[in-house]
Amino acid sequence: MASLLSKHGVLSVQDLGQIKTLCSPPPVYTPERVAQIRTKKAKMSQTVFAGFLNVRPSTVQKWESPASGKHPGGAAAKLLQIIEKKGIEALAV
Repeated sequence: MASLLSKHGVLSVQDLGQIKTLCSPPPVYTPERVAQIRTKKAKMSQTVFAGFLNVRPSTVQKWESPASGKHPGGAAAKLLQIIEKKGIEALAV
């Protein structure tokens, strides 16, 4: 839809680029990557980090455990992407 609006001059090329960036799917987060974001970027325990993401601490534990085979998806993955790029302060509103 945004591409069509841009094609017809209703949406600027710059705005189209921003929309594409916002709508791109987040990357797949490995257990190591989740743990690194939590410890290096957020500098939080699993429990506190889980509270920021509005998930249970056991969920964060599973994400960080290679044996579980679980990884964040959907909104949680998008939040991790934001934290990774902009820091935990982006969620502290």
